[in-house]
Amino acid sequence: MGNPEIDRINELKRSAAERAVEFVNSGMILGLGTGSTAVFAMNRLGELLVRGELTDIIAIPTSKETERIAWRNGIPLTTLRDHPVIDLTIDGADEIDPDLNLIKGGGGALLREKIVAEASRQVIIIADDSKTSDKLGTKWVVPVEVIPFGMRPVAEYIVSLGAKVEVREMSEGKPFRTDEGNHILDCRFGPIDNPAELAEKLSVKAGIVEHGLFLGIASDVIIAGMDGIKHLKKNNG
Repeated sequence: MGNPEIDRINELKRSAAERAVEFVNSGMILGLGTGSTAVFAMNRLGELLVRGELTDIIAIPTSKETERIAWRNGIPLTTLRDHPVIDLTIDGADEIDPDLNLIKGGGGALLREKIVAEASRQVIIIADDSKTSDKLGTKWVVPVEVIPFGMRPVAEYIVSLGAKVEVREMSEGKPFRTDEGNHILDCRFGPIDNPAELAEKLSVKAGIVEHGLFLGIASDVIIAGMDGIKHLKKNNG
């Protein structure tokens, strides 16, 4: 038997993803996020392509896993080299605050996700209502992508900023590797009073490739809950 709570959350994710896909028009260059919620968006895009309701779209995946899922759904792919400006990116998030700031990187693709998001004219974040909180860090750790050579001093630096730090591991106990061959430190700061200040401190340390604080990047957030779907827009509430 299935888990009713998981089934409920998956249905909310599906609802948010399908609402976001309504903003996709034929001829667009899309960014495709990584994670379970983004999968629902790709499934929907595939359905619309098969039915001919969308045509001539091409997409840039944010991970190797997303690339596989996109191909499976018949979504044509391209690269940032050929299309450095993206019309619309659809992606999920691990945590969302009232200012539409995000924590991302639970799936380990934060570097490519941020590159794609920053190259996009519009970024729609899709999530179920369990991902919202008053302050980032309340529910989720901040993932930090680090080159293997500098992992120990970087971890000690982040501890000095007040976090509890764990090296993300794969199931067999080895350090997780991103698509770029780096490691991820999962950093538990607790509720973050000043995300911009923390982002700046993480950005200046040599060895840190990228962090999972996505501040001021989302233009739209679509949140599905049992009471319906909320569409929040940047600077518009």
